[in-house]
Amino acid sequence: MQIRKYRPSDCRELAELFYDTVHTVNAGDYTKEQLDAWTTGHVDLEAWDRSFREHHTLVALEDGAVIGFGDIDGSGYLDRLYVHRRHQGKGVATALCDRLEQVCAGVISTHASITAKPFFEKRGYRVIREQQVERQGVALTNFVMEKRR
Repeated sequence: MQIRKYRPSDCRELAELFYDTVHTVNAGDYTKEQLDAWTTGHVDLEAWDRSFREHHTLVALEDGAVIGFGDIDGSGYLDRLYVHRRHQGKGVATALCDRLEQVCAGVISTHASITAKPFFEKRGYRVIREQQVERQGVALTNFVMEKRR
């Protein structure tokens, strides 16, 4: 596995990985309606590219193919962390997170899905609160979590 910095040419592939991951990996914790609301209309490629360029964004590759990505902003907010469904449980998210967390000296925060919550708990994040986020008029449960470095 290789990890490198984001390139604007990655954006469309990252958006596709996001969609596929949410609809497969998260399907055990969210309804189809919630998965559709989470992904439909949520990805504006121009906005995502701008966000990826403004954040510290890393892309994981295997044999030249994107298998995961993650980004963290200057305040320590870990915004996105997604791993291809065929590469779950192989250390991709851990490797990305290890590198992303290194750029922050203080508190790191994230809004973790039900699916991702155990991963972050194992990394030392604690739940601050459960919340309902509305997407396309549909409520999705996630967790505001923090890790102090």
